Amino acid sequence: MKDFGKRPGECTAEQEAREARAAAEESFARLDRAFHALLGRAEGGLSPVSLGLAWADWATHLAMSPGKQSELGWKAGRKWVHLMREMAPHRADDPEAQPLDPLPQDRRFKAPEWQAWPFSLYAQSFLHAQQWWHNATTGIHGVEDRHLQMMEFYARQFLDMAAPTNFLATNPQLIARTREESGANLIRGATYFFEDMLKVMGGEGEPEPTLIPGEHVALSPGKVVLRNQLIELIQYAPTTEEVHPVPLLIVPAWIMKYYILDLEQTNSLIRWLVGQGFTVFAVSWKNPGEEDRCLGFDDYRELGVMTALDAVTEITGAEQVHGLGYCLGGTLLSVAAAAMARDGDARLASLTMLAAQVDFTEAGELSLFTNEDQLSLIEDMMWEEGYLDKTAMAGTFSMLKSKDLVWSQAVHTYLMGQREEDSALASWSHDATRMPYKMHSEYLRKLFLDNDLAEGRMQAGGQPVFLQDISAPVFAVATEADHIAPWQSVYKLTWALPGEVNFALVSGGHNTGIVAPPGSNRARYRLMEHHAGATHPGPKDWAETSPVHPGSWWEPWAKWLAEKDGGALVAPPPMGKGRKYHAIADAPGEYVLGR
Repeated sequence: MKDFGKRPGECTAEQEAREARAAAEESFARLDRAFHALLGRAEGGLSPVSLGLAWADWATHLAMSPGKQSELGWKAGRKWVHLMREMAPHRADDPEAQPLDPLPQDRRFKAPEWQAWPFSLYAQSFLHAQQWWHNATTGIHGVEDRHLQMMEFYARQFLDMAAPTNFLATNPQLIARTREESGANLIRGATYFFEDMLKVMGGEGEPEPTLIPGEHVALSPGKVVLRNQLIELIQYAPTTEEVHPVPLLIVPAWIMKYYILDLEQTNSLIRWLVGQGFTVFAVSWKNPGEEDRCLGFDDYRELGVMTALDAVTEITGAEQVHGLGYCLGGTLLSVAAAAMARDGDARLASLTMLAAQVDFTEAGELSLFTNEDQLSLIEDMMWEEGYLDKTAMAGTFSMLKSKDLVWSQAVHTYLMGQREEDSALASWSHDATRMPYKMHSEYLRKLFLDNDLAEGRMQAGGQPVFLQDISAPVFAVATEADHIAPWQSVYKLTWALPGEVNFALVSGGHNTGIVAPPGSNRARYRLMEHHAGATHPGPKDWAETSPVHPGSWWEPWAKWLAEKDGGALVAPPPMGKGRKYHAIADAPGEYVLGR
């Protein structure tokens, strides 16, 4: 019989075998991803493999360094002798019996009760151990810098966990409180502890915000004039008869709710700017869900920054706009600005970068959690749900300031028995957004891991972008105690961008330094005006020689913005315009309420 070959739709045995192998390989890969995701959730989003590799590198090289071992033994002996001298009954007569001082930012032992025996012994023993472990995790020849930094970081975490302030028997303030209340504080604390444990067991990993946008915070009046699948654009109502001719567009980080800049009437940057005669627009990012898993970095640029910019120019009729980017929002804005410069789009009158980085080679301790192993773990955690939940990043950010954000809070709540009501800033910190799978993976790899933006490999719209193309004047703000965007890293803007860059180094941390309105008692700033062609001082040299000005950075920045306007005050623009940008809803809109 004549063979007419395979009938349509009929598979050969070889094809079936290939498909079976592919299906099996895919199932194995899914099993790996599921296991890694489970491990990541159990470890709070942190990879134990990275720590194991760092420990092995450190321990191996330390074992091969007899000189370092001898140095550590000698220093241990010296510290023991110093501790005994400081604890001796007649230490006042011994000029070498001087107690160690805590680090400037460490306030745990400030209370006078820590100066009395035996609590002074506990405090001094901890401080001596802290110094010794710093020596043990630094200066070891042959260990990778990242591994040394990780070992120093984790050694500090374990020391903070074991600090005498964390235990009833070794904390004089806890003992005094327990005596005063006859143990009632411990009963309250135990109640709080079990309440929190039940929430964790019920899947509520992070506390929910207690202050609701539109009711308690984010109260500046305005209208949502644009809504798409990624953003709502809010236009704020003017409060002055005339306004500056150039409007201001605020681009917050996509991992945070925008109302950090509109908390309360007394510390709202947005309300203050409107009162100074600026027309203000703010991007409010959507809290993405599983359906948004494929939104990438360029989608955030196009649907976020560029779409908002189109709306602002259309509504106001202005030819140019001041752009303000906060944290990663500033990084995104810088990519948009470089792409606009490449394409001949001159609509940006200026850039304001708040605690924002463009070069991530010195991204601080946060960079310790952005290696290949850690990123793969995070990607596997995001794979099934399509996004990274806010609780996955919360543990990492808490660890960066564990003595303040973890242990001190635990002592205050569970041992002192005092549960403080959320301030506006604390409530906002619990109101983070999720991050789409593609976007989170891209920005971690392209920025933190590979540093593509600073090194000229970043692309926007399918073509490379270069920071050196940006000619708009820049006002950059960094904070002295920033644990997310170290000020030395933000300072790199002064030489990464070719034009005019004003740089302000302000007191406070990543958020408290930015939200520092005029009248703040502890607010201060240093200011540098750098012009194209001028030499570039190093960050340390500049900070040591630059005068410190009391007051808020808001005022010199607003003056700088007004100088860039280049025109007389004008009548306020309409609130929205036409059918495309009509008022959809009152501020703060719907997206900010997404959980």
